[in-house]
Amino acid sequence: MESLIERTMYAARWLLAPVYLGLSLALLLLGIKFFEELLHVFPIILSMSEAQLVLVILSLVDLALVGGLLVMVMFSGYENFVSQLDIEDGTEKLGWLGKMDSTSLKNKVAASIVAISSIHLLKIFMDAENIENDKILWYIILHLTFVVSAFVMGYLDKLTRH
Repeated sequence: MESLIERTMYAARWLLAPVYLGLSLALLLLGIKFFEELLHVFPIILSMSEAQLVLVILSLVDLALVGGLLVMVMFSGYENFVSQLDIEDGTEKLGWLGKMDSTSLKNKVAASIVAISSIHLLKIFMDAENIENDKILWYIILHLTFVVSAFVMGYLDKLTRH
């Protein structure tokens, strides 16, 4: 009976596979949104101010960072929790595949969230005259919370490795 339960639990990891496949669909949606944003800029590029263009570019960078985060979570999560990817030799392979355990994935996700938050905060600062000061303060507090959380997670990881 115990063996059956253990085999069933171990096989249940495959329930995560559709979740990671769903992340690839989310990546497709993100790509569509990226190009939609880019196409909206072209007709008005000559009438935009430099600050407006920088805000659009920051939005595109933000989308690219989220896309990278999705790829990292999708592949590393699949490899760590479901099954190793069988990529033939001689084909293009990402250098970090198979090398990122769940702890390093967690740290990379935290660092990515800080980077995404930084870009969002920069967008807020560039449009600060249109945003209330108390809202800006809350954005800063939230960003600092992400920074401190990422630092603490990295520090705890360093402590547990020794």
